[in-house]
Amino acid sequence: MPDLYDRAQEREQQNTQDAQAHYRASLSPEPEQVIVAGCVLCIDCDEPVQAARLAAKPNAARCIYCQGEYEKEQRRHG
Repeated sequence: MPDLYDRAQEREQQNTQDAQAHYRASLSPEPEQVIVAGCVLCIDCDEPVQAARLAAKPNAARCIYCQGEYEKEQRRHG
């Protein structure tokens, strides 16, 4: 049975891997935005990219949901 120290090490390793994957994803160039009638549309689902997302990342090309799915897929295929 793993003790508290072993579980803490496992969690730290997972957090490090997640942070590294997030960092690598942030380095990849952002795809070009699709803008229709002044509205940025998600390149994956064609829905408008949320204003809060654009405020945080003005060059975002995906809505927050699709970006999350994209990042999950990137982590799976590393």
